[in-house]
Amino acid sequence: MNRRYIATLALAFATSMIAFAAQAAGVKNIVIVHGALADGSGWRKTTEILEKRGFNVTIVQEPITSLADDIAMTNRILELQDGPTLLVGHSYGGMVISEAGHNPTVAGLVYVAAFQPEKGESLIGLASSRPAGSMNIRETKDGKYLYIDPAAFANDFAADLPKDEAAFLAKSQVFASKEAFSAKVGEPAWKTKKSWSIVATEDRSINPDLERDMAQRAGSDVTEIKGSHAIFASQPEKVADVIERAAKETSR
Repeated sequence: MNRRYIATLALAFATSMIAFAAQAAGVKNIVIVHGALADGSGWRKTTEILEKRGFNVTIVQEPITSLADDIAMTNRILELQDGPTLLVGHSYGGMVISEAGHNPTVAGLVYVAAFQPEKGESLIGLASSRPAGSMNIRETKDGKYLYIDPAAFANDFAADLPKDEAAFLAKSQVFASKEAFSAKVGEPAWKTKKSWSIVATEDRSINPDLERDMAQRAGSDVTEIKGSHAIFASQPEKVADVIERAAKETSR
């Protein structure tokens, strides 16, 4: 066995060990897409927990002017990441990550009390297929945008949060265009990439049974957590646990 052959074997072994070490280290980038009728500020606690665990977390602040605009904004954030990324979506954010998840930097998808559509489905179509209750949704005067009546926000969206936190979410909610809610998605990324789904068992915005059905259809790894639609804010530790596990499992 000559020296050149031995050197080649050594180089191949070293390369494989470096690759294994990188894989073992896991996915470290997490990009979060918040839902409609909220903004990214509610994800602060979950973000801080994940950062303490060594993750690099970025939150997409979508305009929610159209589904296409929100997918484009998510892709802009994904392009800023260094290395593979776990893409997380809450509520309407699930519609966004189902398309943005095709970005080659995305290693896996996490749906948090989220819509998980099949090709050709819209948010309004899914929501009306199995209503969650009487959401107090109102239209702006121009008829183009939707919002939750601030007086009903806590009950509809964040029933398990302290009153002051729910009130802040109500004041900072991002109005959603009707166009975003009626847009139909293309081929969803969950068909080609591993996915996880958190079902909020006390959800009054999306029917928990609808969340279960969509996750089962997608073959997602499902975790049920007792909490409202704002599960990311009311149960940040448990949500962070699922995201961390997904990041680790994606790397295997």
